Amino acid sequence: MQKTQINFIRGWPAPELLPAAQLAAACQRSFSDAHVTRAVWAVAPVYHLAVPIFQDAGFGGGRVRATPEDEDGVDVDALRERMEALEQEEKGRDFGKPTKLPHPKRKFYRHLVYLVPTCANPSGKSMPVARREALVRLARKHDALIISDDVYDFLQWPLDGPVTAAPAPETLLPRLCDIDLALPRADGDPDGFRHTVSNGSFSKISGPGVRTGWAEASPAFVAGLASTGSTRSGGAPSQLCAGMLSDLVDSGELERNIHQILRPALQRRHRLLLDAVRKHLAPHGVKFREASLTGGKSFGGYFLWLKLKPGFSADLVAKVASEEENVIIGHGNMFTVQGEKAKTSFDQYFRLCFSWLPEEELEEGVKRLEKVLVRIEENEQHYKALEQKVLGQGDTKQFV
Repeated sequence: MQKTQINFIRGWPAPELLPAAQLAAACQRSFSDAHVTRAVWAVAPVYHLAVPIFQDAGFGGGRVRATPEDEDGVDVDALRERMEALEQEEKGRDFGKPTKLPHPKRKFYRHLVYLVPTCANPSGKSMPVARREALVRLARKHDALIISDDVYDFLQWPLDGPVTAAPAPETLLPRLCDIDLALPRADGDPDGFRHTVSNGSFSKISGPGVRTGWAEASPAFVAGLASTGSTRSGGAPSQLCAGMLSDLVDSGELERNIHQILRPALQRRHRLLLDAVRKHLAPHGVKFREASLTGGKSFGGYFLWLKLKPGFSADLVAKVASEEENVIIGHGNMFTVQGEKAKTSFDQYFRLCFSWLPEEELEEGVKRLEKVLVRIEENEQHYKALEQKVLGQGDTKQFV
């Protein structure tokens, strides 16, 4: 009998980066130019549908580049090295005139940096304060705009104990835009555009269908964002929903729903999935992150980012899970930057979403994944051949 599909890949009830994706695209239209902006730096592993937004805006052909994480989020030293190497490589080159007309309410940044600093998708990591400040200072030095999706900040909970209305202090991290605005204006920024924009999403905290969000940045940056041609002509793309959400915020019901419904529900789902992983996958060498902030006691977001033991390919595990157990997972290489896999490969990793599935299916899905791992271990030669034939991997791998 056909097994019921268990889909761990869907980042619902709120689709990822919607409307944050629209805000990111608007920022890009107003504050980047393909002849001025040297590169878009995507912190990898990166949400798999974010990169096409930048590529569609003219940053194809290797212009979207990966920069790695460490245990505390984006590796600022690695990003600095990559930026400086690119600038040295392109020093003296003539890239032609900007393709966009100059505008008093806009500027074109030399670099764009895209990331999710709190409860990152897919890794679940949160950047500590010192790392956040270091990133902002790097952006100010190299004329970069940080596009920060701050969509999970409200969706965090303690690993132990009940959810309370007062969040744990470790979850009250300043956003990158808060740090940027608190610092003196950079010498190379006479008009006060600053170097960060924070994208928020009501789709995460009220309902996926509202398609409404907000952007927060310096007054000069916000004025420039509002002067985008499509916005001036058509106004807010979700004006009706925005009006209703304004009333919802004023009433206090949205805040009540976050603290009394959303956070407790996500905490419960996270615990169910984590318990299942500990019971069924950890004995097979699968590792996972306990807390979002290194050394912390809280978690947040929608996802678990898991690592297979050496020798296993997440590409293969995902294929076998889909075809033999009807379980859909996000294999790690989904979250690379196209063309940058050699620099940032995540072939040992996979992502599970716990926000979408019915609670009773969370453990069942993990049980099926355990069967896949056992089957691969017990039939090594068969799956070696499958890996080479179907996935096109030239190197023979050991699964045990």
